[in-house]
Amino acid sequence: MPVKNRFAELHDDITGWRRDIHQNPEILFETHRTSALVAEKLREFGCDEVVEGIGRTGVVGVIKGITIGSGKVIGLRADMDALPIHEQTGLDYASKTDGAMHACGHDGHTAMLLGAAKYLSETRNFDGTAVVIFQPAEEGGGGGKEMCDDGMMERWGIQEVYGMHNWPGMPVGSFAIRSGAFFAATDTFDIALEGLGGHAAKPSETIDTTVMASHLVLALQTIASRNADPIDQIVVSVTSFETSSKAYNVIPQGVHIKGTVRTMSIKMRILAEERIMAICKGTAATFGGSAEVTYQHGYPVMVNHPEQTEFAADVARSVSGSCAEAALVMGGEDFAYLLEERPGAYILVGNGDTAMVHHPKYNFDDSAIPAGCSWWSEIIEQRMSSAR
Repeated sequence: MPVKNRFAELHDDITGWRRDIHQNPEILFETHRTSALVAEKLREFGCDEVVEGIGRTGVVGVIKGITIGSGKVIGLRADMDALPIHEQTGLDYASKTDGAMHACGHDGHTAMLLGAAKYLSETRNFDGTAVVIFQPAEEGGGGGKEMCDDGMMERWGIQEVYGMHNWPGMPVGSFAIRSGAFFAATDTFDIALEGLGGHAAKPSETIDTTVMASHLVLALQTIASRNADPIDQIVVSVTSFETSSKAYNVIPQGVHIKGTVRTMSIKMRILAEERIMAICKGTAATFGGSAEVTYQHGYPVMVNHPEQTEFAADVARSVSGSCAEAALVMGGEDFAYLLEERPGAYILVGNGDTAMVHHPKYNFDDSAIPAGCSWWSEIIEQRMSSAR
């Protein structure tokens, strides 16, 4: 079953929805306009139920098949939020909002799932219930967890759940997936170092926090190089280094360091936190200062379930002819929360030779729309085949 002809017919409409969303980006849970647009479209398509306000600003649509005797209920999820980035694409449909843009393609994900919802509402060629999930706040807000905490899975009896992300560098419309751990856990740390400030001409009368912090930044790199097993995936990155003084002739009293940790297993997640705490305390003590560490757990590891991954790959092959083995991704993805609640799988669809996601010149490639819509639709039609 190749790309469905119906999506060639709907391509201009879906592209129009996508570009409208692109022009009007909304961040985290503030997806009020986007959520309203999604709900309006789902009602226009004839969904059996449309509910707003799940997980604050999430939207859920329910589409019943021509029969529902199987009792199966499958969820399909797209994210709706944008990023706090100023767009530099120069497109005629570029963001109208300064400091906000769809730099990760969530506009494309939302439009493709709307396209699939329209098709499924028209055809209903399946035995069971499709639940289309439009989620806010994937970019750091944990909108997926909020929707689960709001009782989404139980309210609609969702049994399996599937998601998709566009991926620059893969041919447009191609697919890639992997079973097991796929996207990393994303934790953060804040380190407040305290020393004894003073005149830069008299360092012997101070406890120099800049020297302390410099040693600490280097020491934190030994977690990956010397504490973790080389076959385990772990990234420890210091991303901010700020002193309490900006003067040329002052040794600062304090330094604030921020960073992120990416891991692919619970074992490595625990190791990273323990070593960061120990290294910070030990390094500060070595120089006569002190360290206060705040370690914040973010998204968990996103783990694809084996059976659903195999099925999702088979569907991808039926749409595009092939499905590659995806590499591990050290970025985070809050679809992880949905996969902790229910079995399912998350797949990548090619976005072609574009800027990488989270770049101010990134843009979703609209030619990927038919493949993405077809994959979502086939997930429903094949998993809940009315012929069974």
